[in-house]
Amino acid sequence: MFYLIVVTIIWSFSFSLIGVYLSGQVDTWFAVLVRIMLALLVFLPFLRLRYFSIKQITLLALVGACQLGIMYIFYYRAFDYITVPELLLFTIFTPIYITLIYDILQKHKLRTYYLLTASLAVVGTAIIRYDHISADFVQGFLLIQGANISFAIGQVGYKRIMEVYHLPHRYAFAWVYIGAAIVAVICWFMFGHSARLPTTLTQWSILIWLGIVASGVCYFLWNYGATKVDSGTLAIMNNLLIPAGILVNVIIWQQQIDWLRFLIGGGIIVLALAVQQYVSHVTVKKAI
Repeated sequence: MFYLIVVTIIWSFSFSLIGVYLSGQVDTWFAVLVRIMLALLVFLPFLRLRYFSIKQITLLALVGACQLGIMYIFYYRAFDYITVPELLLFTIFTPIYITLIYDILQKHKLRTYYLLTASLAVVGTAIIRYDHISADFVQGFLLIQGANISFAIGQVGYKRIMEVYHLPHRYAFAWVYIGAAIVAVICWFMFGHSARLPTTLTQWSILIWLGIVASGVCYFLWNYGATKVDSGTLAIMNNLLIPAGILVNVIIWQQQIDWLRFLIGGGIIVLALAVQQYVSHVTVKKAI
């Protein structure tokens, strides 16, 4: 879980960086293209053919196309309709999507306690983030749900591929970025606007940071970490991004916060994670 926590800290800055410096100023499709191409550049030295079958390459590329390519498209477009706090609110359903998709892929009966702890994390996040919702909330909500589902499918898909094939992670993830890059290039040529490219050093610096670190390094660490925990813990860790993102808004951008709601909601999320860890530990002991 160490990798998931490190990535959560780094990603907590991304919401505000995009919302403040890129949204409405830099073309959505160009921002997606730059992030993914820089991430691919980081892992291009690890691109290998000999370790993988055509089926494995296809599955990994599909994971990348879904988790990074399609997810980013929904995610960046949502900033045109909703604010950063609203975006954070609408991501609270990701844990439920992860739990349901993982059980479906495993062809197992739905594990009720996983769904319950994921739902508990949703409740905690809703307490933190429920606030006034703008008139464009329907479009923003639907776009973020598309991003949430795409991100969940990608995480669970990668986790299942590694459980089945036990591939070397650093080589496997190069193919993940290939899949994402294909989607990004197609979307840029179809929908991109060259008149809205970055115009300031700050915008270019943020895109480079997001591409190399937040995407290139962190998506690898997040997915690697996802293979080391159960699906219930992975689901809850997704929602820890929300209080972390809010803290960044408060500390750096001096945003106002209801500390009572934040502490209650954050406590519920931590409780959900603790319950999940306890249940997983008991389940493993019984299996032994």
